[in-house]
Amino acid sequence: MSRINSKRKSCKDVFNAFLVSVASYAGFFEFPRIRPTYDTPNRLIPFSKALSCKDYDQWVHFYEDDHLFERIWRNPKRYLDILNRYNGVILPDFSLYRDMPLAMQIWNIYRSRAIGHWLQINGIRVIVNIRYGDRRTFRVCCDGIAKHCVIAIGSHGNMKHKVDREIFLAGLDVVVRTLEPSVIVLYGSASEKYFKKYTDLGINIIIFESAYSTSHKEVE
Repeated sequence: MSRINSKRKSCKDVFNAFLVSVASYAGFFEFPRIRPTYDTPNRLIPFSKALSCKDYDQWVHFYEDDHLFERIWRNPKRYLDILNRYNGVILPDFSLYRDMPLAMQIWNIYRSRAIGHWLQINGIRVIVNIRYGDRRTFRVCCDGIAKHCVIAIGSHGNMKHKVDREIFLAGLDVVVRTLEPSVIVLYGSASEKYFKKYTDLGINIIIFESAYSTSHKEVE
């Protein structure tokens, strides 16, 4: 019996060890492995709206402020039945800021993967969300993810300012070289200037505009 699971018998499971009780791990930081998926979403709905929506023919995403979905980490079992009604889930996009200590960046990658593993073993289709922060996370953000499958990324908030854009695109280059994905589900903007080289490699990029962009277009 692992140390995590043995300790769970004598104390409250404050760090959700049950999520990874049957997981296998990859990489130096032991991120839970996520089985590959080849499914692609037809439509997307943010987690905060999915809780009350009755239109289940879509996929749930977490490309919104962390405070709107932190609850799924605090009490994942509460939302399992709701998420199971939808076509699938793009894994949580816990924030990774470059000024965060590395330990916090690693923790937020781990949390997303732990939830993803648990959703998978409970029969929910998932697409892994690849999130990286500073350059130190580039080499580990793909650990536990299979090659040649469908992945998701969020570009919203990462393309406007030069430094943010450079870091985002440098990290994406590493992700593409490492995983060689068949499909990238992209939430946000995808200028041909920056993404054509990926389509030239044969990668299918499926773009979902952010809610912010869509709302501003409607105003215009």
